[in-house]
Amino acid sequence: MKPIFLHAANPGPMTGAGNWTYLIGGSQPVLIDAGVGHESHLDAIARAAPNGLSHLVVTHAHSDHISGAPAIRQRWPGAILSKHPWPVRDRELPWRRLDDGSIVSTDEGDLMVLHTPGHAPDHLTLWHADSRTLFVGDMLVQGSTVVIPASEGGSLVDYLRSLGRMRQLQPERALPAHGPVIEDPAALIEQYIQHRAQREQQVLEALAGGALTLDAITARIYPTVASELLAMARESALAHLLKLESEKRVRVDGAMWSVY
Repeated sequence: MKPIFLHAANPGPMTGAGNWTYLIGGSQPVLIDAGVGHESHLDAIARAAPNGLSHLVVTHAHSDHISGAPAIRQRWPGAILSKHPWPVRDRELPWRRLDDGSIVSTDEGDLMVLHTPGHAPDHLTLWHADSRTLFVGDMLVQGSTVVIPASEGGSLVDYLRSLGRMRQLQPERALPAHGPVIEDPAALIEQYIQHRAQREQQVLEALAGGALTLDAITARIYPTVASELLAMARESALAHLLKLESEKRVRVDGAMWSVY
């Protein structure tokens, strides 16, 4: 599997250097993720797929992955557009649904669709078994952790379960939407699991130390976070609290959290 790496030209505080999208095949090109519709990205797709785009697959409906779909549809009106059926949006676009176990055909072999919720409820990863390559969207980022936007449908319980499922595949390479190629996905997944366990302990210690609101807990466990990343830190703390609440280890009364 030798996909062409195409940059979406969308650097920013939430996207870092910006998104990678991946073009697979020449006769029936399949593009993984839509970017944001930047003209330079569309031109790069056109150069890499001179005969036109056959199929666009979106890993999840966060704006840096899906908002370029209308521009792609306008430029290549014959391309199939596919994503997970949740949430229902972009009703003007003819989305084809992808469920867990669906197959996306490419010139370089089939991709199996895995529903891997956690970062987003609709998140999909794509598995190329022959090369043991996993297209992971926002599930993994080398050198960083993944935000779990708990107030927007993210779930740490689901995320950890999805990481376990990805690890069972024993991928040899993971291609993320952000950052470099991940050459040892199993090691990164294990690092993520350990990091979440450590963060969970920090949340419990913050509660025991008298930090009983979400803002107080966030301030306790992220004391030096930059202001532009504070909202992300708050979402992470909330994701851990909701996981602990689902396990009946903490409870919430209004805006106040406490340990059982």
